[in-house]
Amino acid sequence: MNTGAARLGSVALARLIAGHISLHACMAGLRMAAPLMALREGHSALAVGVLLSLFALTQVVLALPAGRYADRNGFKRPVGFCVLAASAGAGLAVAFPVFPVLCLSALMTGGATGVASISLQRHVGRSAQNNTELKRMFSWLSIGPALSNFVGPLSAGLLIDAGGFRVAFFALACLPLMTWLWVRRTVELPAVAVTPGATKGRAWDLLREPMMRRLMLVNWLLSSCWDVHTFVVPVLGHERGLSASEIGAILGGFALAATAVRVALPLLAAHLREWVVVTTAMLATAVLFAVYPFMSDALTMGLCSVLLGLSLGSVQPMIMSTLHQITPEAQHGEALGFRMMAINGSSVLMPMLFGSVGAVMGVSLVFWTVGVSVAAGARSAWRLRPPVHKP
Repeated sequence: MNTGAARLGSVALARLIAGHISLHACMAGLRMAAPLMALREGHSALAVGVLLSLFALTQVVLALPAGRYADRNGFKRPVGFCVLAASAGAGLAVAFPVFPVLCLSALMTGGATGVASISLQRHVGRSAQNNTELKRMFSWLSIGPALSNFVGPLSAGLLIDAGGFRVAFFALACLPLMTWLWVRRTVELPAVAVTPGATKGRAWDLLREPMMRRLMLVNWLLSSCWDVHTFVVPVLGHERGLSASEIGAILGGFALAATAVRVALPLLAAHLREWVVVTTAMLATAVLFAVYPFMSDALTMGLCSVLLGLSLGSVQPMIMSTLHQITPEAQHGEALGFRMMAINGSSVLMPMLFGSVGAVMGVSLVFWTVGVSVAAGARSAWRLRPPVHKP
C-alpha cells in the first residue's frame, strides 16, 4: 500500500466498480452463452471444456507483461486497450456465430478482462492507507466481478430465449464501451519512487517467500472451484433439460450470493482475519462440493449454488489484502500478474480435464475430487496467519 498516495474517494471507487462490472459482465455472459451454443450445435463436453479454457489462456500469456505495463504506465492506458479488445471480441461472435470464432472471442474477452483487472487492483491497492482499508476497499472492489457474474449470465440467458444468440452477443459487445465512460475521469497515482541504485526484483523471486507460495496454492485451489462450477452447471443443466434462463439463474444465484457477502465484508473488515476467513471458506466449499451432485432440479441446484457463492465470495478480498501486505509496492503489478498467471494457467488446463473426466466418468467425480483437494488445502490457508513477534 502507498501511504503517500491520495485517498481514493467513495465516488471514484464507485466509478471503478461500475467500470469493472461493465467489462467483466461481457466476459461472464459470453462464458455462459458460448458453451451453451456449442452444446446445442452438438459439440461434446470436451469441446466445451476447450472453449472455456480459452477464456483464461490469454490471461496466462499476458498477465506478467500486463503487470509490468501497469507498473510503468498506470491505470487508464491499459484499460483503454482492454475496452477495445473486449468489445471487438464479442462483436465477432455477432457477425460469425460459429465455434472457431467463439474460441477467438473467448481469447479476446478473457484477455481484456484479465489485463484490466490487474490495472484496477493495482490502482486500488496503492490507494489504501492501512491494512484495514486494504480489506475494506478490496471487499468493495470484489463486488464488481461477483455482480457481473450475475448480470452477464442472466442477461445473456434471457436474451437467448427471447431473441437468439446473436442478440445476446450484440448486447454483450456494448457493455465494455460503458467501462470507459465510468473510468475515463480516474486520476492517475504518482509513480512509485525508486531508490537510486536499487535493483528491482524479478517476479519469479516472489515465490522464494513461503507465504507467497502458500497464498498461490490456496488461490489456485479456490479458483479451481469457480472453474468447476462454471463448467459443470451448463453441462448438468443441459443433461437435465433446463432452459437457458434456468441455467443463467443458477449461475446468477451464485454470483448474487457472492455479491451479498462482499457487501457485508467492508462493514466487518476491522474484525476479520484473512487466514480465518479463507480457511473457513475452504472447509465449507468442500462440504458443498460433496453434496452438489445429488441435487437433481433447478431449485436444489440453485440452493447449493447460492451457498457456494456465499463461501467462495468471501475469499478474494482476503487474498488480495494478504498479497499487498507481503509484496513490495514497486512489484504490486507484477505480483498481481503472477497471481493471475498462476490461477489462469490452471483455468486453461482444468476445464479440458473436467471435460475429459466428465465425458468418461461423469461430472460427479469432478466435484468430489476438487472438494477433497480443497479440504486438504485448508491447512495451507491457516498457515497464512502472520507470525507473532515476541517482545
